[in-house]
Amino acid sequence: MTFTTIQQIDIPNLKITVTEYAHLETGARHFHLAADDDNNAFLIGFLTVPQDSTGVAHILEHTTLCGSQRYPVRDPFFMMARRSLNTFMNAFTSSDWTAYPFATQNAKDFNNLLQVYLDAVFFPKLDPLDFAQEGHRLEFSQLDDLKSPLIYKGVVFNEMKGAMSSAIRKLNEIVCAHLFPTITYHYNSGGDPQDIPKLSYEQLKHFHTSHYHPSNAVFMTYGNYPVAQHHALFETAALQYFQKQELNLHIPDEQRYSQPIRVVESYALDAQESVQDKTHIILGWLLGKNTDLRALMNMTLLSGVLLDNSASPLRYVLETSELGTSPSQLCGFSDHTRETMFVCGLEGSNPEDADAVETLILETLQEVAEKGVPQIQVDSVLHQLELHQREITGDHFPYGLHLLVNMLSPTLHGGDPIATLNIDAVLNQLREDCQNPQFIPNLVKELLLNNPHRVRVVMQPDTELSARQQAEETARLAELQANLTETDQKSLIDQAQALQNRQMQLDDMEILPKVTLADIPEDIKIPEGETGQIGNFPATWFTRSTNGMVYQAIVIDLPQFPDELVDLLPTFCDCLTEVGVGEEDYLQIAEKQALFTGDIHARISIRGNIDNVQQMKSIFALSSKALVRNQAEMTQLLHDTLELARFDELSRLQELMQQMRADVDNSITDRGHVLAMLAASSNLSPVSALSHRWNGLQGIQFIRNLDEQLNDPAQLQALSEKLLRIRELLLNAPRQFVTVSEAEVRAQMAESLVTCWQQAAYCGEHVEFAVNPIQTTIKQAWATNTQINFCAKAYPTVALSHPDAPALQVLGNFLRNGYLHRAIREQGGAYGGGAGYNSDTGTFRFYSYRDPRLAETLQAFDFSLDWLQNTTHQANALEEAILGVISQIDRPGSPAGDAMHSFFESLQQRTPTQRREFRKQILKVTVADLQRVAATYLQPERAHVAVVSNAQKISELPPELGLEKKVI
Repeated sequence: MTFTTIQQIDIPNLKITVTEYAHLETGARHFHLAADDDNNAFLIGFLTVPQDSTGVAHILEHTTLCGSQRYPVRDPFFMMARRSLNTFMNAFTSSDWTAYPFATQNAKDFNNLLQVYLDAVFFPKLDPLDFAQEGHRLEFSQLDDLKSPLIYKGVVFNEMKGAMSSAIRKLNEIVCAHLFPTITYHYNSGGDPQDIPKLSYEQLKHFHTSHYHPSNAVFMTYGNYPVAQHHALFETAALQYFQKQELNLHIPDEQRYSQPIRVVESYALDAQESVQDKTHIILGWLLGKNTDLRALMNMTLLSGVLLDNSASPLRYVLETSELGTSPSQLCGFSDHTRETMFVCGLEGSNPEDADAVETLILETLQEVAEKGVPQIQVDSVLHQLELHQREITGDHFPYGLHLLVNMLSPTLHGGDPIATLNIDAVLNQLREDCQNPQFIPNLVKELLLNNPHRVRVVMQPDTELSARQQAEETARLAELQANLTETDQKSLIDQAQALQNRQMQLDDMEILPKVTLADIPEDIKIPEGETGQIGNFPATWFTRSTNGMVYQAIVIDLPQFPDELVDLLPTFCDCLTEVGVGEEDYLQIAEKQALFTGDIHARISIRGNIDNVQQMKSIFALSSKALVRNQAEMTQLLHDTLELARFDELSRLQELMQQMRADVDNSITDRGHVLAMLAASSNLSPVSALSHRWNGLQGIQFIRNLDEQLNDPAQLQALSEKLLRIRELLLNAPRQFVTVSEAEVRAQMAESLVTCWQQAAYCGEHVEFAVNPIQTTIKQAWATNTQINFCAKAYPTVALSHPDAPALQVLGNFLRNGYLHRAIREQGGAYGGGAGYNSDTGTFRFYSYRDPRLAETLQAFDFSLDWLQNTTHQANALEEAILGVISQIDRPGSPAGDAMHSFFESLQQRTPTQRREFRKQILKVTVADLQRVAATYLQPERAHVAVVSNAQKISELPPELGLEKKVI
């Protein structure tokens, strides 16, 4: 026996049994969550405590995955991603831990990935060339020209340049640096681009030796595989080679301030932008430890009471204040650090308003301390805590991994991770305490008002900062270059050549374990509902194991809208659930939503028809989720929101528009590759055109312009009237219902639906929503505030039912695996890049993400097509591309999410029969098919191009690219 059992606890509300084990020889801990779920998950995590901003933990995370003792190939992580049926596979660097998680539904695949992960973290090669590729290196801009300027390269270096281009990301780093003046959180664990080049290879190796040991590791597993199998593999693959070590890794308590401090910092803004209303003003408090569950729940409760919705007292004053445009995106409680934080403030402010913002916040807190808050606001937050604990998630991140990640931090810091899952007893005690009207006021005083460890951060825009930073980097590089000896020069050239050779070498991938096409399940699991009627309307019912939750959506066929309303449709969706309803104002409705539902969400879905992408199926959906006991109230809220939402609270509309603008402005550098792809494909189909108008760069411009227009009261009134017109058109369009619940709840939900909707009349035929994009070639370069670039190229192809669609779907993976990953990430230094077929728009698109290059990347897209046609390809390369597509198709979501997905897929012509047939055709694709469809559709004259960069880099682009310069 290599492991001993420490404790075992059943958690009925989550339908799991948690067992804690300890490895006898090394002290490594293992938590296994036994569940009736075949999407099994694994995670290994280490406490990592960097003492600078060189990004050592982050770069080590990358470099460990570049080859190991048992698997000495150049890139086992990305190779295994292609040889697997994983449902999730990644690695994370947090502020104080590094984790390596995966999930899969295939037992063979699980064991394959487990062996590769364990060898990677405990026995990595840590080749100096991998450090140079993933971390940082110096190269001559022309590899063989000693007189060409030196430049920095490296995947993490460019990733963090992109990350730190985000004002919100920079603000978060500033807040942490001043709340934690002496311990690890003072530093940027991801790495500051100014400090990353200071990291040495020897320091990287030492960090691995001092942190990546079983005595500092926690193993976590979830699912229905036997735990004895896990223990056997842990032992044979890794643990048998180690003895227990006292690594003395810990994070001390921060030294507390005796009085609050104030700091002023700057962030980069483009030179042509105005600095007016661009300042962030934040207050941050350091609170208690994340290992104390009851204290954690108190802080979570208080944050919710103060900030959860528009009726919350602190959020209300921040939303309605004229001192800024919207509450900061950092607002809220964070338990990601050992000692937790609470942050609140405004963005869109000005430096001279700092005192007024601070006074506004502190006076609001003082008022809560003196007068308390209505009990309904406390009950709403308690309800949200219960709902979030009960809901089975998994639509974007596997549910099992969600549980494991939540357990990781308390485990590494000496807390009780099982208690963080089994919160019922603590939640019940919290409910009792909340009956005391002084409970919330006392928390405000104890945690905030009487807490001197507070920081006020004023982060103001600087239109010259970017140029100064670039000049400083250029000067550093010039000084380095001036001091290079001949030996140094030769060393740099030799390293560049050696790295290039290594990137081009063909490793024996058969060293790695794999699954094959024979391991693919014959069928895909697709929930299918039962159809019926709710009064005069069609309804679809799905019976799923939802753990006491219910889900409902009202679905409306989108009618034709006048052109002046089309661009407002996303705005309508964003406003509909944030305004008053009937006789109640938006504050009362916000309280109701929080008290009875998880949320109410409106959205529009547009997809090209499966046989003709120039036609589309467009729907509007208003949806919600609730605990079973609140299903009637949820149904009534959905009904009233759709039929009675009022758009006459004009000041509220203006607040919402300011918040929308802040959201889109802050999102640009995080989704620059998506924005570039939407721009490049914007003229190729109606769905492409609307996606660019609503969710792309054109949509950002629209939101900005509309926000500025609303300073005119007449324009604000006009917006109100237009939103009402949109609602009236929707109310006259055909609608239906879809619900997801456990079987025993169905009758209750049907009764509630009939009660709400029995008076409504069925709407008959209507004119389908349609737009006609202008068919012109796109060649655009969009300028914004970023240190890094995003490139895209798009081609028109075919609709989903066309015989060539399966080959196009496989082609994206084939090009990424075989060429683009090496050319764009490894050689080019971008954080990511790839290609793919989009069946909604009938397009094939190339992209790069956080990319130091522009023209060279666009050229790499073209070179990948030459490589496809002129290279002899191995059968395993095709198999890997197909596996990736099948893995994506078969990836499970949550019980409710899978049901809703099935419904909307069928509604937009992607029926279970069509999906199963498309999956079968994927398995029949050949290399000849890939070469044929590429030659047919991906021709140079059919290409549409868009890039996102900064004005300076765009001005340096070769004129022959012919890119039209545009400003976001």
